[in-house]
Amino acid sequence: MSKVTDIVTELVTPIVNEMGLELVDIEYKKEGSNWFLRVFIDNEVGNIDIEDCALVSEKLSQKLDESDPIPTAYFLEVSSPGAERPLRNDKDFKKAVGRHVHITTKEPIEGATVFEGELISFEDSKLTVKEAKKTYVISQEQIDTARMAIVF
Repeated sequence: MSKVTDIVTELVTPIVNEMGLELVDIEYKKEGSNWFLRVFIDNEVGNIDIEDCALVSEKLSQKLDESDPIPTAYFLEVSSPGAERPLRNDKDFKKAVGRHVHITTKEPIEGATVFEGELISFEDSKLTVKEAKKTYVISQEQIDTARMAIVF
């Protein structure tokens, strides 16, 4: 994590906790000539609305103005992680059991590094993912990226 995301995490965590929300991710990156600070929030039922985002944005903006931890100009965006929400920790994986996921691994497992299918289980840091014709067991340490996936 970068220094900026660490600082923003410290500032926004009490805000989202007070509102009964969850901090999903923070991203600070340059796109073209502009810097973007993106804060992704959610709740237990996954129905974040524009008012939640606006309130977190307003409160976080005040904190950022007070401490001024970012030396360059940037755009602040607060939003839901969306349908393809990232999966980063045990809580995320447990919540995703029974749902469709997209996993990429650092090294090939049985010749593949991309897996998409139903997350059958998550136990002892191992994910069981059932694709159309095969089931894979993937250790959490092997995962490069993991997210929810939309089925068409």
